[in-house]
Amino acid sequence: MKATTTATFEQDVLKSNKIVLLDVWAPWCAPCRGMEPIIDAVAEETKSFAEVIKLDAETEMDIVGQLGVSGLPTFLVFKDGKPVGSIIGATSKANLLKLVTQAQ
Repeated sequence: MKATTTATFEQDVLKSNKIVLLDVWAPWCAPCRGMEPIIDAVAEETKSFAEVIKLDAETEMDIVGQLGVSGLPTFLVFKDGKPVGSIIGATSKANLLKLVTQAQ
């Protein structure tokens, strides 16, 4: 799974030609770690039109602040460089798939 940083965020997320599901997480966040198998499954099912990118909230605090993230995990969907949906907190695979596919 691809990870983004302050240096690559614009290219990875804002200028992507695919829909981006941004997974904002932290290594110490138990719900974030619990979501990993679900994120992997969503990435596999949507790979033809979307990309899942991880953002470590602990090391990329500037972006987290700019995005207004207030809880972990946070899932943000970007289309054409603009946020079009979000879910805060652990959620189901069905909810994440719906979030990503609605952006098509």
